Amino acid sequence: MTEDQTPEGYSDRLYNKDLAPLKERTWGTYQVFCLWMSDVHSVGGYLFAGSLFALGLAAWQVLVCLIVGIVLVMFLTNLVAQPGVELGVPYPVVCRLSFGVFGANIAAVIRAIIAVAWYGIQTFVASKALIVVVLKFFPEYAPYAQAPFMFLGLSYLGWFAFLVMWFFQFLVFYRGMNAIRVFIDWAGPGVYAVMFALAIWIVYQAGWHNINFTLAPVKYSGWEAVWHMLVATALVVSYFSGPMVNFSDFSRFAKSMSAVRKGNFWGFPVNFLAFSLVTVITTSGTMVVFGEFINDPVEIVARIDNTLAAVLGAATFLIATIGINIVANFVSPAYDLSNVAPKHISFIKGGMIAAVAAVFVLPWRLYNSPEVIHYTLDILGDAIGPLYGILVADYFLVRHERLHPDQLFSDRPDGAYWYNNGVNPVAVKSLIVGVVVGSAFVFIPVLNVLAPFSWFIGVAAGGGTYWWMMVEGGAGETRATASRLKPETPS
Repeated sequence: MTEDQTPEGYSDRLYNKDLAPLKERTWGTYQVFCLWMSDVHSVGGYLFAGSLFALGLAAWQVLVCLIVGIVLVMFLTNLVAQPGVELGVPYPVVCRLSFGVFGANIAAVIRAIIAVAWYGIQTFVASKALIVVVLKFFPEYAPYAQAPFMFLGLSYLGWFAFLVMWFFQFLVFYRGMNAIRVFIDWAGPGVYAVMFALAIWIVYQAGWHNINFTLAPVKYSGWEAVWHMLVATALVVSYFSGPMVNFSDFSRFAKSMSAVRKGNFWGFPVNFLAFSLVTVITTSGTMVVFGEFINDPVEIVARIDNTLAAVLGAATFLIATIGINIVANFVSPAYDLSNVAPKHISFIKGGMIAAVAAVFVLPWRLYNSPEVIHYTLDILGDAIGPLYGILVADYFLVRHERLHPDQLFSDRPDGAYWYNNGVNPVAVKSLIVGVVVGSAFVFIPVLNVLAPFSWFIGVAAGGGTYWWMMVEGGAGETRATASRLKPETPS
């Protein structure tokens, strides 16, 4: 039997070679480490890290928040990685455990929509770095970067840069997961080299005595400072919530959970803390060098009076944004859309659909319209917490890690994950509860004080509801008794 053929007992409505359990695992600690370097090392990551040091807290308080928050992210990611490692399947297939073999499409489509929108936005952000490079060599094209040379709200030069970035990212993706692995293996370390060079240049120009790790006046003390430290810690976790929930898309390639844990340790606490420190040093020095705080690294390199240095810096951040886009926003919808119709949509076709859709959402309009993002993507984003909570509650509490892996691809009514016509009503109800409860703290003004904790609230509401309803219905006990098959995986 070739890998394109559907194995006996599997349904072609649920199976293709891209969704199938992997037979060969090749990722070690370094690949997982580089994955998170690519996720962190971006313009968005730079802006986020710098913003934490401008919250009005003392520098040491921010560092405490960074450490506590990123260690939490590491622990939470290790939990959600385990199904991918043990089963060797991507996120939407893991969701079949809790949502049912067809109900998993609910979770997959939600994650795909969010990823497609942010894929477009990140591509637009990367295109701004490309414009910096173009204008350094061809300043005569500057008029085409503004009105009246506009089409659908984007300048002609903006369209050129956006489509170039779109095409380059697609070329990387089109060559498959191995090409993506190779790309992130060198992209993350490469960005570090330029980041350190930029920081050293800023310190040399400004003088070390002018570097301040607090980017805003300290406004909080006592219990008020403790509250804002909790908020900052929650923001760190929320920032990584998107790629965290579908981490099994990548952990499935790992040789073992040990490799994942080590990679996550280097990729989260060590990497994120180092990146944040370099970010605050660079941003702090811009006040002396340029006369104002500049928190956008693309703008910093654009102001460097050296064409080679400016181009190298802009190109690096361009590559960095491509890295996070592929990791966080491209791989996920490719698997998610493939899961919707495995017989007709492969991983590559799913990626093509996502890439084309990212153009049609006109991401520059989303980027320039915070209200649109708030009332659309934020509502969908409120589903990320419940989806994480349901997945973890199902895998570790309800099912006690005892699985029927082959039946993840079976559409027989007597299958372990058939539930009710392929959909688990408990998971759907729990998701709705989690989204409604989490959204309430974001959209109801009197509850806004807890809005930074909406992800945690969604996890507790969605996961807690799922666990309670499944246990009350006797599902957990039934499966714990019936399920004795557990896949053999590397230790």
